[in-house]
Amino acid sequence: MRETAITSIGQVDSFQAGKDDLKAGAQATFNAAFEPARMSARERVAAACRILFHFGHDSGLAGQITTRGERAGTYLTQPLGRGLDEISPANVLLVDEHLAVLEGEGVPNPANRFHSWVYRARDDVNCIVHTHPMHVCALSLTGQELQVAQMDACMLYDEIATLDHWPGVPVGNEEGRTIVDALGSKRVLIMAHHGLIVAAASVEQACVMAVQCERAARMQLLATSGGGEIRALDPALAREARDWTLDPRRISATFDYFERRSRFVGNNQHGSENSY
Repeated sequence: MRETAITSIGQVDSFQAGKDDLKAGAQATFNAAFEPARMSARERVAAACRILFHFGHDSGLAGQITTRGERAGTYLTQPLGRGLDEISPANVLLVDEHLAVLEGEGVPNPANRFHSWVYRARDDVNCIVHTHPMHVCALSLTGQELQVAQMDACMLYDEIATLDHWPGVPVGNEEGRTIVDALGSKRVLIMAHHGLIVAAASVEQACVMAVQCERAARMQLLATSGGGEIRALDPALAREARDWTLDPRRISATFDYFERRSRFVGNNQHGSENSY
């Protein structure tokens, strides 16, 4: 006689449940238990800057983070002249798509021009992260594509585009058009001899994906440094893991943890953490 899936207290016996049911139950439980931290848009941008600094995305004054403002054609960004670790909600700027400052003191990075092009082309994008993390940049020098072959990196599966030539300093409209064309409908662009762009639905998603890009690049360089060959994932399983890890509530929980972690390290003066 087949065992029943119901226990004596009327609950589902998880040992008899299928994987889809277990996934749905786990997600429902998580959604009910987890409440994302309440942050303003400026607080999210500042937190993302600190997180990315903590995970080794700093490169002097290079890189920009933006998120759409409440008014169409505007976005928030950090001021030029400050490192990622120096950004606070108080010094985040509101600019228009021509980079004119609407609120705040200072000037935006002129390389933000390509952000305006991406926002015009992609209604689904609400945040753009552009950084020069060490391992992504090292990989970009070789001509190799970033391979998604480990579960944590699966949020990047089928989401990575590459630009195989360096368009130069991205302050012109030509570079904006080039980046938009190369990115297409993907969320990640790795630019040869340059760095990383993540164009995502939220600050939280863009930040977490950027952290994972750098970790995946480092993992790939380590895996192949001895001449090893990376084995490909089963596409169906990779897509399943992508959808699981990109769940908005899960992304929010990860972002909140990264924010707490970066704040703790900052308060204890341990500096930027460039390893995992």
